[in-house]
Amino acid sequence: MDDVLDADVLDGARTTDALTALGVRPGDVLLVHASLRSLGPVSDGARGVLGALRRAVGPVGTLVVPTFTPENSDTSPHYRERVRDLDAGAVDAVRASMEPYDPAVTPAPSMGALAETVRTAAGAGRSAHPQTSFAALGPDAARLLAGHRADCHLGEDSPLARLYEADARILLLGTGWATCTAFHLGEYRMPGPPRRSYRCVVTSRGVRRWWEYEDVALDDGDFAALGAAFEDAAADGDVHAGQVGAAACRLVRLRPAVDFATGWLTEHRVPERRSGRPMGS
Repeated sequence: MDDVLDADVLDGARTTDALTALGVRPGDVLLVHASLRSLGPVSDGARGVLGALRRAVGPVGTLVVPTFTPENSDTSPHYRERVRDLDAGAVDAVRASMEPYDPAVTPAPSMGALAETVRTAAGAGRSAHPQTSFAALGPDAARLLAGHRADCHLGEDSPLARLYEADARILLLGTGWATCTAFHLGEYRMPGPPRRSYRCVVTSRGVRRWWEYEDVALDDGDFAALGAAFEDAAADGDVHAGQVGAAACRLVRLRPAVDFATGWLTEHRVPERRSGRPMGS
């Protein structure tokens, strides 16, 4: 029985082989969204998957993951759910307990085990945005993460724009198009995108404070439909579908995905929708 169970566990070598068969290549700059649960049992869990990814992209490749922190914002759906049905005193206690963002130590629990494993890995870097940071490992990490302006979640002054310039690829590892963060760059590139206010906890000169700022109204509610349309229209080589373990996966060129998203969102979002549905910030 033990032999049968061991055969069902995805080990590091098999994971690397599956990623290579999907099309991941040495030297890739790879933005990864992962649902490890969908892969099935994996030897050494998230660390095993990270090891397989690093072997697949090789020493000159770079891995990037979202490490978003809606937990430190009171304008996020996460916060609204957390304080639902609480009385005023309990809400005040929640707000007082919310920690300011620190790229070195703030966890990203809502982003999954792989994101946390990358974030905490030796040599990893992380961008400065207090809500929508990214972490990266590899020789291009510092360049991709630099200059993430605090009032630009996912636009031209964020790692997404640097990934676009690098002709990166997106790995949807057991996740669907609804998780494709790169589509948000298309929102910024729409003509006259709607804007809204955001608020989160930061540290200024060592003092904890709330900070409010305005940015594009992020809305991922139609990303599943957008992704399906892109996949139907994609040129050869822009989307590769395959399987890693038990998970259906896609390997996607980021640049054409963002270009398509810009046009599709401009065409399909009606004016009343453009008020934006908060994504998690």
